Amino acid sequence: MKKAYIFPGQGSQFPGMGKDLYENNPLAKELFEKANSILGFKITDTMFSGTEEELKQTKITQPAIFLHSVILAAVNADSFKPDMVAGHSLGEFSALVANKCLSFDDALKLVYKRALAMQKACEINPSTMAAILNLDDKVVETICAEITASGHVVVAANYNCPGQLVISGSTEGINIACEKLKAAGAKRALVLPVGGAFHSPLMEPARIELEAAITATHFSYPICPVYQNVTANAVSDPKQIQQNLVAQLTAPVKWTQSVQQMVADGATQFIEVGPGKVLQGLVKKISGTSEAVSV
Repeated sequence: MKKAYIFPGQGSQFPGMGKDLYENNPLAKELFEKANSILGFKITDTMFSGTEEELKQTKITQPAIFLHSVILAAVNADSFKPDMVAGHSLGEFSALVANKCLSFDDALKLVYKRALAMQKACEINPSTMAAILNLDDKVVETICAEITASGHVVVAANYNCPGQLVISGSTEGINIACEKLKAAGAKRALVLPVGGAFHSPLMEPARIELEAAITATHFSYPICPVYQNVTANAVSDPKQIQQNLVAQLTAPVKWTQSVQQMVADGATQFIEVGPGKVLQGLVKKISGTSEAVSV
């Protein structure tokens, strides 16, 4: 039986996240305080006592989810024995700390730089994302390509599970796409409350900014493979992991394909580490048979 540990991305945050860990575990408290010091502000204040609106800011959301995930993994170190890891978008950084490819300090610095760079890119171009339900991926991809060719950037961004594909692009492009996709038979085309077009070419300024930071960071050989969003395949080579992490900002998250590949490679149990249970639900829809639980 192989265990796959999976780490959530943006959208899984909630007010009070991590507070129990901080109050009841000395190691968790130490790591949270270390994070406050690295970031230069008390992110714990917003995580434990902030409003939903405050937590939604990309510069808060991303490090908050990362911290909740990696600290949860750290306090469960005795039972934490992954055969493989994967993370959804931001969650890939958490996965790389869990498999010892990145240090806690380095990963947190990168996550915060990524969050700030993405927020800046969102301000340059008015953009958003939309969830498309119950429509074949190929149909979505074709319609997005047609709209992009007409001058409005829209691309497939998150392959979450069969029948759930998130698209990303300019605000105008997304509005056009939603109308066309509903006309093509989508059960729903729902614009999401996000700050920008993540995993699209509109994140290119953020990709350029982050590339230098990722390239300058030390990546070790991991204790187990990471199934990266960009390729959906097992990767253990640190250089390749770095390159894929840079490419991830403008490339789609191949979550469906990653889970399918992990199952093909022997994963029978998926353990979600972090806030929420979003990934467990997606795994069940993708594999149908695999066990999916929380830490």
